[in-house]
Amino acid sequence: MIDGLDVDIAAGEFVALLGKSGCGKTTLLRTLAGLDQADAGTVDVPAQRAVVFQEHRLLPWERVWRNVAIGLPRAEGRQKAAAALEEVGLTSHLGAWPITLSGGEAQRVALARALVREPRLLLLDEPFAALDALTRIKMHELVRELVARHRPAVLLVTHDVDEAITLADRVLVMRAGEIAAEHRIHLKGARSRADGDFLALREALLAELGVLPEPGALAAAVT
Repeated sequence: MIDGLDVDIAAGEFVALLGKSGCGKTTLLRTLAGLDQADAGTVDVPAQRAVVFQEHRLLPWERVWRNVAIGLPRAEGRQKAAAALEEVGLTSHLGAWPITLSGGEAQRVALARALVREPRLLLLDEPFAALDALTRIKMHELVRELVARHRPAVLLVTHDVDEAITLADRVLVMRAGEIAAEHRIHLKGARSRADGDFLALREALLAELGVLPEPGALAAAVT
């Protein structure tokens, strides 16, 4: 259940949403996507919005380009799908069947399907969770490039603290349907776990999620 929630995302801003299972993250995303209706309050979202889920949700009976162009007029669909697939590095897979794709390739097709609609709001529901570590890193780099190029407002729902710090301009922590904490990312250059500021923010977020004790709590307990 969401209670008293107020979230604004600017055009071109990348916001990551962290929180324990059941805190309301998915409810918020589905409400913004128009898949669920809010019981009260105001939901102001652009008409041009798209969602990428954890599962790629490709239609196995349609070729890749048709999956990307779903809902578009056939006359222009193939051309737009080809351009979107080129952006995600899958030009050669235009006529492939989904069953022939790897997990990472399938998620890139799902990303192309979202971007072909030129959304002003891009909603990402743990889209990298099922990928192996190396593929996830590549997808992070691709998403950063595409967001910088297209400049949609982005909301990423994730359980991965490192992923949130790596990708986002701002990280929100949700607890019991409310935003319990907010952090703006001010890290310079490449974001690396070897960076002291990265590690400090990681520990703060893990503490707010209840994974680590709050800073100073251990010292107080020992004293």
